[in-house]
Amino acid sequence: QARLVESGGGLVQPGGSLRLSCAASGFNWDHYTIGWFRQAPGKEREGVACGPRSDGSMYYSDSVKGRFTVSRDNAKNTVYVQMNSLKPEDTAIYHCAAVSNFYRARACPNRDTEGEYDYWGQGTQVTVSS
Repeated sequence: QARLVESGGGLVQPGGSLRLSCAASGFNWDHYTIGWFRQAPGKEREGVACGPRSDGSMYYSDSVKGRFTVSRDNAKNTVYVQMNSLKPEDTAIYHCAAVSNFYRARACPNRDTEGEYDYWGQGTQVTVSS
């Protein structure tokens, strides 16, 4: 059974950092691209990062570019997102999701492409507040 499990969320002060993890199991990890989405209270879900794309690059939304960095440990079937210089507007539930590499060209950038993703994690809460 395919499964994605996020961890690493928590409460952090503005300007602080967190690292989220997304651990995958039950599917052929090597053939999937991972997207990160977030949803703040009262707002629509937003895609913030995804990849790697076919050229090996990662996509980042303008709202997180330069502050978030995604890395992937294939030996551990885990993707990480290092979040630095956190702002109160980063407060949200963060989800990772997986899409087959066959469809990644239309799934990443992950702007309004949630429906392309096959598997979703349950999410982890990130709260940025003083």
